[in-house]
Amino acid sequence: MTARSSLGFHTLTDEIDHDCPVSGSVPEWLSGTLIRNGPGAFEMGDSAVDHWFDGLAMLHAFTFGDGEVSYRNRFLRTDAYESARAGSFESGFATGNTTLRERLRAFLFEKPYDNANIVAERIGDDYLALTELPRWVAFDPETLETLDHVRYDGPVPTGNLACAHLKRDPETGELVNFETSFGRRCHYHVHSMSSPTERERICSIPVDEPAYMHSFALTPNYVVLTEFPLVVNPLDFLKPGAQGPFIENFEWKPERGTRFIVIDRERGEVVADPRAAAFFGFHHANAYEEGDALVIDLETIPDATAIETLSLDNLRKGNFDVLSGRLERFRVSLGADGRATVDRERIHDGMALPTVSPARWCRDHRYVYAQSPDQPMTTWPQAVAKIDTETGRAVEFADDPEDRYFSEPIFVPNPDGEREDEGVVLTVALDPETERSSVVVIDGDSFAELARATVPHPIPFDFHGRFFPELTG
Repeated sequence: MTARSSLGFHTLTDEIDHDCPVSGSVPEWLSGTLIRNGPGAFEMGDSAVDHWFDGLAMLHAFTFGDGEVSYRNRFLRTDAYESARAGSFESGFATGNTTLRERLRAFLFEKPYDNANIVAERIGDDYLALTELPRWVAFDPETLETLDHVRYDGPVPTGNLACAHLKRDPETGELVNFETSFGRRCHYHVHSMSSPTERERICSIPVDEPAYMHSFALTPNYVVLTEFPLVVNPLDFLKPGAQGPFIENFEWKPERGTRFIVIDRERGEVVADPRAAAFFGFHHANAYEEGDALVIDLETIPDATAIETLSLDNLRKGNFDVLSGRLERFRVSLGADGRATVDRERIHDGMALPTVSPARWCRDHRYVYAQSPDQPMTTWPQAVAKIDTETGRAVEFADDPEDRYFSEPIFVPNPDGEREDEGVVLTVALDPETERSSVVVIDGDSFAELARATVPHPIPFDFHGRFFPELTG
């Protein structure tokens, strides 16, 4: 990584409302708001975080309508934010070196950490910022003002960790998620929800050593938990004197392989759990059913060393030495004899943060959109790609000269379109030369630039975005 990309890991203090100058032409049909979530500040005063994943949450909203674009950004006013302002960053995912037992008591059990910096999601009528703990933060989708904490408190079993990547079935509108509970007997609790306070239990799966899983897969009839061999012994949480960040308590055990836990959504039971050779990953692009098989497109890396590589000190110094992800297809065949098998196919090398059209969630898809870094990664991604899963070919979009850095691409389908790629791709570009960011509108078919709207400051590299067509400003 060059020093130029270190701008993506700076602390942003400005909160603004801005009508963006637009170059090019924004499609008239494009109406709604892209809300991106990620770290906005890595230090306040003399206090700082150690890892990119632990920066203080900031929301960025780009609103499109009538060919124009407006921008607004706000910090989430959470307990973690107020603690940082008072001079102390609370313990996060990979930050802190206090006694582990004391940190986990507060982090997981007493008052879960609320630095919800991963993604924004709509659940029922509520807009929530999410992280990997079950204490969500509600916000006003128009002003981005922080409203209140939301935490489920009902009869359905809950956990101490929560997946931030909820899955929505576009046919039924149902949202599905899972949480992990720790104790002498641990469980994965899988549920559906219609609002933040209304849940329906799908199943609870006992497990001896829970795995770290950042996302999962959903099809019309199944939930699939991809259990990587990065696991924790829950009794380690209780040992006195142990120190270190939360994630360092997990251990890589490749001899376990990677297990695909297949859950029947209607029956609420595990129907298969085949294993593949060990690998790690953060994000599922999509999944669907094909006869008696489940097809899962997944971002993979060989192991979990990428977590350590993403420390803030490494990133700011340019010490980025990790393989970028591969897009791989896993076909889980559910045999009539009860025996399931897993076949693995490599589709594309050199990608990160894969997404598909929301119109294709849980259904068969042809195109995957992703950041397109070098392999191995020597710099932050300077292109985004449209990957054709049928041919394995990819078309890239990059600025000329190639000196800008791009976020996760989000596909927005044209509501009157007929083809899967009829729409636009939205991505945020950081220009280190001008020290400004812009949202770029890319044609979904040709993958050529249609428009660009610039904001007056550089946006730190964030995590994930959602496009909300109902938020028209």
